[in-house]
Amino acid sequence: MFEDQVVVVTGGAGVLGQAVVQHFLSRGAVVISVDYNQALLDAAFPNPEPRCHLAICDLTSREDCGALSERLLQTHGAVDVLCNIAGGFQMGETVFETLDETWDFLFNLNTKSIIYMTQKIVPAMVAAGHGKVVNVGAVAATQGQAHMGAYLASKSATIRLTESLAEEVKQAGLNVNCVLPAVIDTPRNRSDMPDADFGQWVAPEHLAAVIGFLASSEAIAVHGAAIPVRGLGG
Repeated sequence: MFEDQVVVVTGGAGVLGQAVVQHFLSRGAVVISVDYNQALLDAAFPNPEPRCHLAICDLTSREDCGALSERLLQTHGAVDVLCNIAGGFQMGETVFETLDETWDFLFNLNTKSIIYMTQKIVPAMVAAGHGKVVNVGAVAATQGQAHMGAYLASKSATIRLTESLAEEVKQAGLNVNCVLPAVIDTPRNRSDMPDADFGQWVAPEHLAAVIGFLASSEAIAVHGAAIPVRGLGG
């Protein structure tokens, strides 16, 4: 399905990132897995296959993202799919207690990283007349909740950025959409919520399949969508 396509996955060393990387590799793509630390990448992909390339980048740095994007475009000639999987979560503060450090951490990773990774890749897609961008929001960001204000604001911004970019580039042949997962079944979430029913959560490979659909030719008519992926949790 993705033979000869170049797919960039940010946050590739994370649990969801690994599932997304494997989804595209299994369908013939050349995949660049991007994360901020070589050790994380090496642990996630100890023996990467030839079509899997590892790249280090500070996704909160405009300069780093721009330099990486230029290298990828020079090396591969094009990027067909950009999956902005990297993100962060933090909660506990009330709105009136929110620290600048909390706000900056969440908005830098959840929103600025999307802007920075699109700054050169999307213009190249526009010039080519095709391309797919898939972002990750959160189903919780559809309404406010106590002690999660900064996180939900950053993920709400992700949805609005997705919609806005979709409107800006759809006439050029690009599709921009996002997924809104509920709780993802990861070791960290199991550790943090040991009494939860893990079977109700979203399996990473199931979420990766939805991302793969949005990146496929079958989603050619889908623009600016925010797709809830709730698992069995409702």
